[in-house]
Amino acid sequence: MTKTLPLADAATQPFWRRPVALLFLMAAAMPISFATWSALLNNFVIEAAEFDGSDIGWLHTVREIPGFLSFGVILVLILVREQALALTSLMLLGIATALTAWFPSLGGILMITFLSSVGFHYYEAVNQSLQLQWLTREEAPKVLGKLLAVGSAATLVSYGLIVLLWDPLGLTYNTVFMIAGGITVAIALFARFSYPRFESPHPQRKTLVLRKRYWLYYVLQFLAGARRQIFVVFAGFMMVERFGFDVHEVTSLFLITLLGNMIIAPLIGRAVSRFGERRVLLVEYAGLVTIFTLYGGIYFFGWGLVLAATLYVIDNLLFGLALALKTYFQKIGDPGDMAPTAAVAFTINHIAAVVLPASLGYLWLVSPAAVFVLASGLAACSFLFGLLIPRHPEPGYETIFAGRRAPAAAE
Repeated sequence: MTKTLPLADAATQPFWRRPVALLFLMAAAMPISFATWSALLNNFVIEAAEFDGSDIGWLHTVREIPGFLSFGVILVLILVREQALALTSLMLLGIATALTAWFPSLGGILMITFLSSVGFHYYEAVNQSLQLQWLTREEAPKVLGKLLAVGSAATLVSYGLIVLLWDPLGLTYNTVFMIAGGITVAIALFARFSYPRFESPHPQRKTLVLRKRYWLYYVLQFLAGARRQIFVVFAGFMMVERFGFDVHEVTSLFLITLLGNMIIAPLIGRAVSRFGERRVLLVEYAGLVTIFTLYGGIYFFGWGLVLAATLYVIDNLLFGLALALKTYFQKIGDPGDMAPTAAVAFTINHIAAVVLPASLGYLWLVSPAAVFVLASGLAACSFLFGLLIPRHPEPGYETIFAGRRAPAAAE
């Protein structure tokens, strides 16, 4: 980065050097590493270290510790600008991904996963803050939808190459991890030295922010973190453990999901603009209740592979609706709270994430169906709390119980 540029002057830059362009570039860079790691993970840990359900649970617990400690972003931001921290975190994610196959043991995989997770979670926390600062409230839903589509497109290329080239070229885990991580690092370095430092008109608070008027946002973040962990950890593991999916078969499911996201994600942004955050989030939560219940039915009733694969794809697509939670906070939050609240929200999101994977790993050994029934219950709780979101949220009108008033400064 060569100079500091006020956000209001960003329009004087060529289109490719503007803040929105940087958001799109980072949206493409992150999934190249993270999605490749996700696609190969279950097969890699089973083949290289003979993981069982308990081991995979512990791995994801370790992976989520940096997410739980995301409030540490606030301390780092005292010394480092948000934009620089986002790109540094991307580089750490890329480096750790590149080295993943160098440590084919339980301890080694846990260590490199922790480092990768620091990069991923600190990037995500800061990136969310930058999105909400650099985008206006009017354009945010549509642009966030397009950013999701760009991330899906970048992931689609990665997965497509794995599916097409894994067997013909005899690719190894090490080769794929190294290439994916190296590309992320290269993009982050390019962005680091090619873009100005964009200065937001609203300086971000460098202290932890917990406001009682944000309570509904915190609750929905907590439930989302618990619910998503069950999907991330156990849905993919089920496809490998129960149905014997190979690398290219798991990746094929991801490809189908990505194609769907590229089409649906921009539409989600438009839906949020038209129907509001409340309705979109209720659709997500109701859909997840149904899907997790059907996941349990796979074990209760012995339903087959086709249904499991279909549920897996729909499940992934529904998570895209969660962008409405970002715009909900953008509408109710103080402009100076974007960075500290993003960090706090990530910590809240990961409270259950640190505990559930390891504990549910033991439950998985006894009853995989019970794990998914629990997830269905969490989605139902999200739906009930989602009913409290107003049709037009704003500061002082964060829930249907709040009157339309200006929030007190001390709240």
